[in-house]
Amino acid sequence: MSPLPSSTASVQIQQFYDKGLAHASYAIRCGRQVAIIDPARDPQQYYDFADEHEADIVAVIETHPHADFVSSHLEIAQETDAVIYCSKLVKASYPHRPFDDGDRISLGTVELHAINTPGHSPDSISILLIDDLAQTRAVFTGDTLFVGDVGRPDLRESELVGGHKREELAAQMYHSTRNKLMTLPPTTRVYPAHGPGSLCGKTTSTDLDSTIGKELKTNYALQPMSEQEFVKVLLEDQPFVPKYFGHDVQLNKQGALPFEDSIRAVPRVQPNAALENAVVVIDTRPQAEFKQAHLPGAINLQDGGKFETWLGSVVGPNEPFYLIADSQIALDTVIRKTAKIGYEANIKGALLTPSVLPATSPAVDVERVRERPGDFTIVDIRNYTEAKQPVFADALVIPLPELRERAQEVPTDKPILVHCAGGYRSAAGSSILEAALPGAEIYDLSEAITDFQKQAVH
Repeated sequence: MSPLPSSTASVQIQQFYDKGLAHASYAIRCGRQVAIIDPARDPQQYYDFADEHEADIVAVIETHPHADFVSSHLEIAQETDAVIYCSKLVKASYPHRPFDDGDRISLGTVELHAINTPGHSPDSISILLIDDLAQTRAVFTGDTLFVGDVGRPDLRESELVGGHKREELAAQMYHSTRNKLMTLPPTTRVYPAHGPGSLCGKTTSTDLDSTIGKELKTNYALQPMSEQEFVKVLLEDQPFVPKYFGHDVQLNKQGALPFEDSIRAVPRVQPNAALENAVVVIDTRPQAEFKQAHLPGAINLQDGGKFETWLGSVVGPNEPFYLIADSQIALDTVIRKTAKIGYEANIKGALLTPSVLPATSPAVDVERVRERPGDFTIVDIRNYTEAKQPVFADALVIPLPELRERAQEVPTDKPILVHCAGGYRSAAGSSILEAALPGAEIYDLSEAITDFQKQAVH
Protein backbone atom coordinates (compact mmCIF):
# COMPACT_ATOMS: atom_id res chain seq x y z
CA MET A 1 0.00 0.00 0.00
CA SER A 2 1.60 3.28 -1.09
CA PRO A 3 0.43 6.75 -0.09
CA LEU A 4 0.15 9.07 -3.07
CA PRO A 5 0.02 12.83 -3.33
CA SER A 6 -3.49 13.94 -2.39
CA SER A 7 -5.25 15.68 -5.25
CA THR A 8 -6.85 18.22 -2.93
CA ALA A 9 -7.02 18.71 0.81
CA SER A 10 -10.48 17.12 0.84
CA VAL A 11 -9.68 13.89 -1.00
CA GLN A 12 -7.28 11.03 -0.34
CA ILE A 13 -5.95 8.69 -3.03
CA GLN A 14 -4.40 5.41 -1.86
CA GLN A 15 -2.61 3.06 -4.23
CA PHE A 16 -2.40 -0.68 -3.50
CA TYR A 17 0.36 -2.32 -5.53
CA ASP A 18 0.79 -6.05 -6.17
CA LYS A 19 4.36 -6.43 -7.43
CA GLY A 20 3.85 -10.06 -8.56
CA LEU A 21 1.19 -9.06 -11.09
CA ALA A 22 2.48 -5.46 -11.47
CA HIS A 23 -1.10 -4.41 -10.69
CA ALA A 24 -2.17 -1.11 -9.12
CA SER A 25 -5.62 -0.60 -7.62
CA TYR A 26 -6.92 2.49 -5.87
CA ALA A 27 -9.11 3.73 -3.06
CA ILE A 28 -10.41 7.29 -3.36
CA ARG A 29 -11.76 8.69 -0.11
CA CYS A 30 -13.66 11.91 0.37
CA GLY A 31 -15.06 12.32 3.88
CA ARG A 32 -16.75 9.09 4.91
CA GLN A 33 -17.15 7.72 1.38
CA VAL A 34 -14.75 5.50 -0.56
CA ALA A 35 -14.65 4.41 -4.21
CA ILE A 36 -12.43 1.47 -5.23
CA ILE A 37 -10.96 1.26 -8.74
CA ASP A 38 -9.85 -2.06 -10.32
CA PRO A 39 -9.67 -4.10 -7.08
CA ALA A 40 -7.42 -7.15 -6.72
CA ARG A 41 -8.83 -10.63 -5.99
CA ASP A 42 -8.39 -10.33 -2.21
CA PRO A 43 -10.60 -7.46 -1.02
CA GLN A 44 -9.44 -7.38 2.62
CA GLN A 45 -7.01 -4.48 2.09
CA TYR A 46 -9.87 -2.23 0.90
CA TYR A 47 -12.05 -3.14 3.89
CA ASP A 48 -9.12 -2.36 6.21
CA PHE A 49 -8.60 1.02 4.53
CA ALA A 50 -12.28 1.95 4.88
CA ASP A 51 -12.35 0.81 8.53
CA GLU A 52 -9.20 2.78 9.34
CA HIS A 53 -10.90 5.96 8.11
CA GLU A 54 -14.35 5.09 9.49
CA ALA A 55 -15.66 5.30 5.93
CA ASP A 56 -17.98 3.26 3.73
CA ILE A 57 -17.17 1.76 0.34
CA VAL A 58 -19.98 3.10 -1.85
CA ALA A 59 -18.65 2.44 -5.38
CA VAL A 60 -16.46 -0.09 -7.18
CA ILE A 61 -15.33 0.89 -10.68
CA GLU A 62 -13.93 -1.51 -13.26
CA THR A 63 -12.01 0.26 -16.05
CA HIS A 64 -12.44 -2.89 -18.22
CA PRO A 65 -12.65 -6.68 -17.81
CA HIS A 66 -9.07 -7.48 -16.81
CA ALA A 67 -7.10 -10.23 -18.56
CA ASP A 68 -4.20 -10.66 -16.15
CA PHE A 69 -5.90 -10.98 -12.76
CA VAL A 70 -9.29 -11.72 -11.23
CA SER A 71 -11.06 -8.72 -9.71
CA SER A 72 -13.08 -8.71 -6.48
CA HIS A 73 -15.65 -6.17 -7.68
CA LEU A 74 -18.63 -8.51 -7.24
CA GLU A 75 -17.49 -9.74 -3.82
CA ILE A 76 -17.00 -6.16 -2.55
CA ALA A 77 -20.45 -5.15 -3.83
CA GLN A 78 -22.07 -8.14 -2.13
CA GLU A 79 -20.22 -7.48 1.12
CA THR A 80 -20.70 -3.69 1.34
CA ASP A 81 -23.75 -2.90 -0.85
CA ALA A 82 -21.48 -0.71 -2.99
CA VAL A 83 -22.60 -0.13 -6.59
CA ILE A 84 -20.40 -1.54 -9.38
CA TYR A 85 -19.79 0.80 -12.32
CA CYS A 86 -18.41 -0.21 -15.72
CA SER A 87 -18.95 0.63 -19.37
CA LYS A 88 -22.17 -0.64 -20.92
CA LEU A 89 -19.92 -2.08 -23.66
CA VAL A 90 -18.64 -4.71 -21.19
CA LYS A 91 -22.08 -6.39 -21.31
CA ALA A 92 -21.37 -7.47 -17.72
CA SER A 93 -23.57 -10.20 -16.28
CA TYR A 94 -23.16 -8.98 -12.68
CA PRO A 95 -25.44 -6.22 -11.27
CA HIS A 96 -23.96 -2.85 -12.27
CA ARG A 97 -24.63 0.68 -13.47
CA PRO A 98 -23.32 1.80 -16.85
CA PHE A 99 -20.45 4.30 -16.59
CA ASP A 100 -19.65 5.93 -19.93
CA ASP A 101 -18.97 9.37 -21.46
CA GLY A 102 -20.96 11.98 -19.54
CA ASP A 103 -21.78 9.74 -16.54
CA ARG A 104 -20.63 10.87 -13.12
CA ILE A 105 -20.56 9.71 -9.51
CA SER A 106 -20.64 12.02 -6.48
CA LEU A 107 -18.17 11.08 -3.77
CA GLY A 108 -18.43 13.46 -0.84
CA THR A 109 -17.61 16.89 -2.28
CA VAL A 110 -15.86 15.59 -5.40
CA GLU A 111 -17.05 13.88 -8.58
CA LEU A 112 -15.79 10.99 -10.66
CA HIS A 113 -16.47 11.31 -14.40
CA ALA A 114 -16.30 8.50 -16.95
CA ILE A 115 -14.60 8.87 -20.30
CA ASN A 116 -14.58 6.06 -22.87
CA THR A 117 -10.99 5.32 -23.88
CA PRO A 118 -11.05 2.19 -26.05
CA GLY A 119 -7.79 0.74 -27.40
CA HIS A 120 -6.50 -1.82 -24.94
CA SER A 121 -10.00 -3.24 -25.06
CA PRO A 122 -13.14 -1.97 -26.82
CA ASP A 123 -14.84 -1.40 -23.43
CA SER A 124 -12.06 0.49 -21.60
CA ILE A 125 -12.88 3.62 -19.63
CA SER A 126 -10.77 6.13 -17.72
CA ILE A 127 -12.04 7.98 -14.67
CA LEU A 128 -11.53 11.69 -14.02
CA LEU A 129 -11.42 13.04 -10.48
CA ILE A 130 -13.00 16.50 -10.50
CA ASP A 131 -12.52 18.47 -7.27
CA ASP A 132 -14.94 20.75 -5.48
CA LEU A 133 -13.61 23.70 -7.52
CA ALA A 134 -14.55 21.87 -10.75
CA GLN A 135 -10.85 21.32 -11.55
CA THR A 136 -9.57 18.07 -13.11
CA ARG A 137 -7.11 16.74 -10.55
CA ALA A 138 -6.42 13.12 -11.52
CA VAL A 139 -7.20 10.49 -14.12
CA PHE A 140 -7.32 6.76 -13.42
CA THR A 141 -6.37 5.30 -16.78
CA GLY A 142 -6.78 1.53 -16.27
CA ASP A 143 -4.82 -0.19 -19.05
CA THR A 144 -5.17 2.70 -21.51
CA LEU A 145 -2.25 4.91 -20.44
CA PHE A 146 0.69 3.67 -18.37
CA VAL A 147 3.73 5.61 -17.21
CA GLY A 148 5.91 5.49 -20.34
CA ASP A 149 3.58 3.28 -22.39
CA VAL A 150 0.01 2.54 -23.47
CA GLY A 151 -1.93 -0.71 -23.14
CA ARG A 152 -1.40 -3.46 -25.67
CA PRO A 153 -4.23 -3.84 -28.23
CA ASP A 154 -3.83 -7.55 -29.07
CA LEU A 155 -5.59 -9.32 -26.17
CA ARG A 156 -9.16 -9.37 -27.52
CA GLU A 157 -8.65 -11.15 -30.82
CA SER A 158 -9.93 -14.62 -29.97
CA GLU A 159 -13.65 -15.26 -30.46
CA LEU A 160 -13.84 -16.13 -26.75
CA VAL A 161 -13.24 -12.46 -25.90
CA GLY A 162 -15.00 -10.73 -28.79
CA GLY A 163 -12.82 -11.24 -31.87
CA HIS A 164 -11.58 -7.62 -32.01
CA LYS A 165 -8.70 -7.08 -34.47
CA ARG A 166 -5.53 -5.64 -32.96
CA GLU A 167 -5.17 -3.08 -35.77
CA GLU A 168 -8.66 -1.70 -35.08
CA LEU A 169 -8.03 -1.47 -31.34
CA ALA A 170 -4.63 0.17 -31.93
CA ALA A 171 -6.37 2.79 -34.08
CA GLN A 172 -8.91 3.36 -31.30
CA MET A 173 -6.02 3.81 -28.86
CA TYR A 174 -4.60 6.52 -31.13
CA HIS A 175 -7.83 8.49 -30.87
CA SER A 176 -8.36 7.79 -27.15
CA THR A 177 -4.93 9.20 -26.32
CA ARG A 178 -5.05 12.15 -28.74
CA ASN A 179 -8.68 13.21 -28.32
CA LYS A 180 -9.32 12.35 -24.68
CA LEU A 181 -6.28 11.94 -22.43
CA MET A 182 -3.76 14.28 -24.09
CA THR A 183 -6.26 17.16 -23.94
CA LEU A 184 -6.42 17.06 -20.12
CA PRO A 185 -4.60 19.78 -18.13
CA PRO A 186 -0.84 19.00 -17.94
CA THR A 187 -0.96 19.00 -14.12
CA THR A 188 -3.51 16.13 -14.08
CA ARG A 189 -2.04 13.21 -12.13
CA VAL A 190 -2.04 9.88 -13.97
CA TYR A 191 -2.80 6.71 -12.00
CA PRO A 192 -2.57 3.56 -14.19
CA ALA A 193 -3.64 -0.01 -13.38
CA HIS A 194 -0.17 -1.47 -14.09
CA GLY A 195 3.51 -0.86 -13.49
CA PRO A 196 6.80 -2.35 -14.76
CA GLY A 197 6.78 -6.01 -15.75
CA SER A 198 3.11 -6.13 -16.66
CA LEU A 199 2.28 -8.15 -19.77
CA CYS A 200 -0.46 -5.59 -20.54
CA GLY A 201 2.24 -3.24 -21.91
CA LYS A 202 5.80 -3.49 -23.21
CA THR A 203 8.00 -0.62 -21.92
CA THR A 204 6.32 0.49 -18.73
CA SER A 205 8.36 2.82 -16.49
CA THR A 206 9.37 1.98 -12.93
CA ASP A 207 7.33 4.98 -11.74
CA LEU A 208 3.85 4.08 -10.52
CA ASP A 209 2.21 7.45 -11.21
CA SER A 210 2.87 10.48 -13.39
CA THR A 211 1.21 13.58 -14.85
CA ILE A 212 -0.26 14.24 -18.26
CA GLY A 213 2.44 16.89 -18.84
CA LYS A 214 5.27 14.48 -18.07
CA GLU A 215 3.76 11.76 -20.28
CA LEU A 216 3.38 14.22 -23.18
CA LYS A 217 7.13 14.86 -22.95
CA THR A 218 8.45 11.34 -22.28
CA ASN A 219 5.96 8.67 -23.38
CA TYR A 220 6.91 7.30 -26.82
CA ALA A 221 3.26 6.57 -27.67
CA LEU A 222 2.17 10.20 -27.13
CA GLN A 223 4.72 11.77 -29.49
CA PRO A 224 3.58 13.38 -32.76
CA MET A 225 2.94 10.70 -35.39
CA SER A 226 0.29 9.65 -37.87
CA GLU A 227 -2.33 7.05 -36.97
CA GLN A 228 -0.62 4.60 -39.33
CA GLU A 229 2.79 5.14 -37.66
CA PHE A 230 1.21 4.77 -34.20
CA VAL A 231 -0.45 1.46 -35.10
CA LYS A 232 2.83 0.09 -36.48
CA VAL A 233 4.88 1.17 -33.44
CA LEU A 234 2.31 -0.11 -30.97
CA LEU A 235 1.96 -3.55 -32.53
CA GLU A 236 5.66 -4.37 -32.89
CA ASP A 237 7.48 -6.40 -30.23
CA GLN A 238 4.49 -6.96 -27.96
CA PRO A 239 5.17 -9.64 -25.32
CA PHE A 240 3.60 -13.11 -25.38
CA VAL A 241 -0.01 -13.69 -24.27
CA PRO A 242 -0.31 -16.11 -21.33
CA LYS A 243 -2.82 -18.93 -21.66
CA TYR A 244 -5.01 -17.63 -18.83
CA PHE A 245 -5.74 -14.14 -20.21
CA GLY A 246 -8.94 -14.94 -22.15
CA HIS A 247 -10.23 -17.02 -19.24
CA ASP A 248 -9.84 -14.09 -16.83
CA VAL A 249 -11.63 -11.67 -19.17
CA GLN A 250 -14.62 -14.01 -19.18
CA LEU A 251 -14.46 -14.55 -15.42
CA ASN A 252 -14.31 -10.80 -14.76
CA LYS A 253 -17.35 -10.21 -16.97
CA GLN A 254 -19.31 -12.59 -14.72
CA GLY A 255 -17.74 -11.68 -11.38
CA ALA A 256 -15.69 -14.17 -9.37
CA LEU A 257 -16.70 -16.14 -6.28
CA PRO A 258 -15.56 -14.75 -2.89
CA PHE A 259 -11.81 -15.09 -2.39
CA GLU A 260 -11.58 -16.78 1.02
CA ASP A 261 -14.44 -19.19 0.17
CA SER A 262 -12.58 -20.20 -2.98
CA ILE A 263 -9.35 -20.79 -1.02
CA ARG A 264 -11.16 -22.98 1.53
CA ALA A 265 -12.71 -25.05 -1.26
CA VAL A 266 -9.29 -26.18 -2.58
CA PRO A 267 -8.89 -29.94 -1.87
CA ARG A 268 -6.00 -30.77 0.48
CA VAL A 269 -4.49 -34.23 0.10
CA GLN A 270 -2.03 -36.15 2.24
CA PRO A 271 1.66 -35.94 1.18
CA ASN A 272 1.86 -39.63 0.23
CA ALA A 273 -1.60 -39.98 -1.31
CA ALA A 274 -1.76 -41.66 -4.72
CA LEU A 275 -1.98 -38.98 -7.41
CA GLU A 276 -3.73 -39.45 -10.76
CA ASN A 277 -1.14 -40.15 -13.46
CA ALA A 278 -2.77 -38.01 -16.13
CA VAL A 279 -2.83 -34.86 -13.96
CA VAL A 280 0.20 -32.57 -14.11
CA VAL A 281 2.09 -31.87 -10.87
CA ILE A 282 3.30 -28.30 -10.22
CA ASP A 283 6.16 -28.47 -7.71
CA THR A 284 6.79 -24.98 -6.28
CA ARG A 285 9.92 -25.80 -4.25
CA PRO A 286 13.31 -24.14 -4.94
CA GLN A 287 15.07 -25.69 -7.94
CA ALA A 288 17.97 -27.13 -5.89
CA GLU A 289 15.53 -29.19 -3.81
CA PHE A 290 13.53 -30.20 -6.88
CA LYS A 291 16.61 -31.39 -8.76
CA GLN A 292 17.71 -33.56 -5.83
CA ALA A 293 14.37 -35.39 -5.69
CA HIS A 294 10.91 -34.94 -7.23
CA LEU A 295 7.93 -36.85 -8.53
CA PRO A 296 8.39 -38.19 -12.09
CA GLY A 297 6.83 -35.82 -14.64
CA ALA A 298 6.50 -32.88 -12.21
CA ILE A 299 7.06 -29.32 -13.46
CA ASN A 300 9.25 -27.09 -11.29
CA LEU A 301 7.50 -23.70 -11.14
CA GLN A 302 9.21 -22.14 -8.15
CA ASP A 303 7.25 -19.81 -5.93
CA GLY A 304 8.71 -16.40 -6.68
CA GLY A 305 7.94 -12.91 -7.91
CA LYS A 306 6.12 -13.99 -11.08
CA PHE A 307 4.67 -17.37 -10.06
CA GLU A 308 1.12 -16.45 -11.07
CA THR A 309 2.13 -15.32 -14.57
CA TRP A 310 4.17 -18.46 -15.29
CA LEU A 311 1.52 -20.78 -13.87
CA GLY A 312 -1.04 -19.19 -16.20
CA SER A 313 1.42 -19.37 -19.10
CA VAL A 314 2.40 -23.03 -18.73
CA VAL A 315 -0.93 -24.50 -17.56
CA GLY A 316 -4.14 -24.03 -19.56
CA PRO A 317 -7.28 -22.49 -17.99
CA ASN A 318 -9.24 -25.76 -18.13
CA GLU A 319 -6.39 -28.03 -17.02
CA PRO A 320 -6.41 -29.65 -13.56
CA PHE A 321 -3.14 -29.86 -11.62
CA TYR A 322 -1.64 -30.81 -8.28
CA LEU A 323 0.24 -28.19 -6.26
CA ILE A 324 3.24 -29.13 -4.06
CA ALA A 325 5.10 -26.95 -1.52
CA ASP A 326 7.48 -27.77 1.33
CA SER A 327 5.61 -26.12 4.22
CA GLN A 328 2.04 -25.26 5.12
CA ILE A 329 2.80 -21.54 4.89
CA ALA A 330 4.39 -21.97 1.44
CA LEU A 331 1.43 -24.07 0.29
CA ASP A 332 -1.10 -21.48 1.47
CA THR A 333 0.92 -18.77 -0.31
CA VAL A 334 0.90 -20.52 -3.70
CA ILE A 335 -2.80 -21.41 -3.39
CA ARG A 336 -3.60 -17.73 -2.82
CA LYS A 337 -1.42 -16.71 -5.76
CA THR A 338 -3.18 -19.33 -7.90
CA ALA A 339 -6.53 -17.78 -6.95
CA LYS A 340 -5.36 -14.34 -8.10
CA ILE A 341 -5.54 -15.61 -11.69
CA GLY A 342 -8.72 -17.61 -11.14
CA TYR A 343 -7.04 -21.04 -11.26
CA GLU A 344 -7.89 -22.21 -7.73
CA ALA A 345 -10.75 -24.41 -8.99
CA ASN A 346 -8.21 -26.23 -11.22
CA ILE A 347 -6.27 -27.50 -8.20
CA LYS A 348 -6.99 -31.23 -8.04
CA GLY A 349 -5.15 -31.39 -4.74
CA ALA A 350 -2.72 -29.28 -2.71
CA LEU A 351 -0.12 -31.21 -0.72
CA LEU A 352 3.10 -30.98 1.21
CA THR A 353 6.22 -32.58 -0.30
CA PRO A 354 5.85 -36.39 -0.41
CA SER A 355 8.45 -38.43 1.49
CA VAL A 356 9.18 -40.64 -1.53
CA LEU A 357 10.52 -38.68 -4.51
CA PRO A 358 12.06 -41.12 -6.98
CA ALA A 359 13.21 -38.78 -9.78
CA THR A 360 16.35 -36.63 -9.89
CA SER A 361 17.79 -34.12 -12.38
CA PRO A 362 21.48 -34.29 -13.37
CA ALA A 363 23.85 -31.37 -12.72
CA VAL A 364 25.32 -29.64 -15.75
CA ASP A 365 29.09 -29.56 -16.43
CA VAL A 366 29.45 -25.82 -17.12
CA GLU A 367 33.06 -26.17 -18.31
CA ARG A 368 32.01 -28.71 -20.93
CA VAL A 369 29.32 -26.29 -22.15
CA ARG A 370 31.92 -23.52 -22.33
CA GLU A 371 34.48 -25.59 -24.20
CA ARG A 372 32.23 -27.75 -26.38
CA PRO A 373 28.75 -26.22 -26.76
CA GLY A 374 28.34 -28.26 -29.96
CA ASP A 375 28.03 -31.38 -27.81
CA PHE A 376 24.52 -30.22 -26.86
CA THR A 377 21.19 -29.46 -28.46
CA ILE A 378 20.67 -26.03 -26.89
CA VAL A 379 17.09 -24.90 -26.27
CA ASP A 380 16.61 -21.17 -25.63
CA ILE A 381 13.28 -20.75 -23.82
CA ARG A 382 13.36 -16.95 -23.60
CA ASN A 383 10.70 -14.90 -25.39
CA TYR A 384 11.24 -14.14 -29.07
CA THR A 385 12.21 -10.51 -28.46
CA GLU A 386 14.86 -11.60 -25.92
CA ALA A 387 16.15 -14.35 -28.22
CA LYS A 388 16.94 -11.77 -30.92
CA GLN A 389 20.21 -11.44 -28.96
CA PRO A 390 21.37 -15.10 -29.06
CA VAL A 391 23.69 -16.44 -26.36
CA PHE A 392 24.59 -19.60 -28.31
CA ALA A 393 24.79 -19.99 -32.08
CA ASP A 394 22.24 -22.41 -33.57
CA ALA A 395 20.09 -22.60 -30.41
CA LEU A 396 16.55 -23.84 -30.90
CA VAL A 397 14.19 -21.07 -29.71
CA ILE A 398 10.99 -22.32 -28.07
CA PRO A 399 9.64 -19.81 -25.49
CA LEU A 400 8.59 -21.36 -22.18
CA PRO A 401 4.82 -20.76 -22.72
CA GLU A 402 5.01 -22.92 -25.88
CA LEU A 403 7.37 -25.62 -24.61
CA ARG A 404 4.87 -28.22 -23.39
CA GLU A 405 3.08 -28.15 -26.75
CA ARG A 406 6.30 -28.17 -28.81
CA ALA A 407 8.57 -30.47 -26.76
CA GLN A 408 8.59 -33.13 -29.51
CA GLU A 409 10.39 -30.66 -31.82
CA VAL A 410 13.52 -30.99 -29.68
CA PRO A 411 15.98 -33.57 -31.13
CA THR A 412 17.16 -36.18 -28.62
CA ASP A 413 20.28 -37.44 -30.45
CA LYS A 414 22.53 -35.30 -28.19
CA PRO A 415 22.26 -34.16 -24.57
CA ILE A 416 19.76 -31.27 -24.31
CA LEU A 417 20.75 -28.01 -22.58
CA VAL A 418 18.00 -25.58 -21.56
CA HIS A 419 18.64 -21.90 -20.84
CA CYS A 420 16.68 -18.70 -20.23
CA ALA A 421 17.94 -15.28 -19.06
CA GLY A 422 18.43 -15.85 -15.33
CA GLY A 423 17.63 -19.41 -14.30
CA TYR A 424 14.01 -19.25 -13.12
CA ARG A 425 12.40 -20.25 -16.42
CA SER A 426 15.02 -22.87 -17.29
CA ALA A 427 14.18 -24.74 -14.06
CA ALA A 428 10.63 -25.01 -15.38
CA GLY A 429 11.70 -25.68 -18.97
CA SER A 430 14.13 -28.48 -18.18
CA SER A 431 11.50 -30.19 -16.00
CA ILE A 432 8.95 -29.91 -18.82
CA LEU A 433 11.36 -31.59 -21.25
CA GLU A 434 12.23 -34.31 -18.70
CA ALA A 435 8.52 -35.13 -18.49
CA ALA A 436 7.95 -34.97 -22.26
CA LEU A 437 11.11 -36.76 -23.45
CA PRO A 438 11.69 -39.78 -21.19
CA GLY A 439 15.14 -41.28 -21.61
CA ALA A 440 16.66 -38.07 -23.00
CA GLU A 441 19.64 -36.49 -21.24
CA ILE A 442 18.46 -33.03 -20.13
CA TYR A 443 20.45 -30.32 -18.36
CA ASP A 444 19.52 -26.92 -16.94
CA LEU A 445 22.18 -24.23 -17.40
CA SER A 446 20.36 -22.33 -14.64
CA GLU A 447 22.04 -19.19 -13.26
CA ALA A 448 25.33 -19.97 -15.04
CA ILE A 449 23.67 -18.43 -18.12
CA THR A 450 24.63 -14.97 -16.83
CA ASP A 451 28.34 -15.69 -17.46
CA PHE A 452 27.63 -16.80 -21.02
CA GLN A 453 25.51 -13.71 -21.64
CA LYS A 454 28.40 -11.45 -20.60
CA GLN A 455 30.66 -13.27 -23.06
CA ALA A 456 28.04 -12.96 -25.82
CA VAL A 457 27.89 -9.18 -25.27
CA HIS A 458 31.70 -8.88 -25.53
